[in-house]
Amino acid sequence: MATLALQLVGLALSILGWLGSILACALPMWKVTAFIGSNIIVAQVFWEGLWMNCVYESTGQMQCKVYDSLLDLPADLQTTRALVVVSIAMSFLALLIAISGARCTRFVEDPNTKAKVLRIAGVVFILAGMALLFPVSWSARNIVSNFYNPLIPEALKRELVSQDQPAILLHIQFLEMMFRCLGRSSSYGTFK
Repeated sequence: MATLALQLVGLALSILGWLGSILACALPMWKVTAFIGSNIIVAQVFWEGLWMNCVYESTGQMQCKVYDSLLDLPADLQTTRALVVVSIAMSFLALLIAISGARCTRFVEDPNTKAKVLRIAGVVFILAGMALLFPVSWSARNIVSNFYNPLIPEALKRELVSQDQPAILLHIQFLEMMFRCLGRSSSYGTFK
């Protein structure tokens, strides 16, 4: 019974990680205007995301503009887009694999095969987490290096917005699946 509860918690965490990845991909909050210098009163806040830029004005209005051309985007943004979309697809695939190998389903009957399916799902989850963590780390590195670059004007400096929670959830899901499979090898069977 405890194994079933752990599997359900693992599936819930994987769904949260997958939904968080989708949110991180869709929201235009990867970079936000930095409030530095002596002027702390600002009329506009600029948000930059993977798919669009937005301007939030002090009057409460927000205007967003989707990027016009894929070829006009910098290479790091194109790579980040691709890796985030790949991470979302891999997370969904791993979720389907994990559901098929869960104890509460009957897709696979043999306990040994279920253990192998769950291990495969765990590996796909860790790959999906790495595919999301890499572009987030790369983006964070670029933002921090541009922030401390004295050649960039203060008006163009951006701050970080936290986008790493989905990747952390996917890594937690992987670890949970691996510990569950390794710790309960007698109830699942072993590799041959």
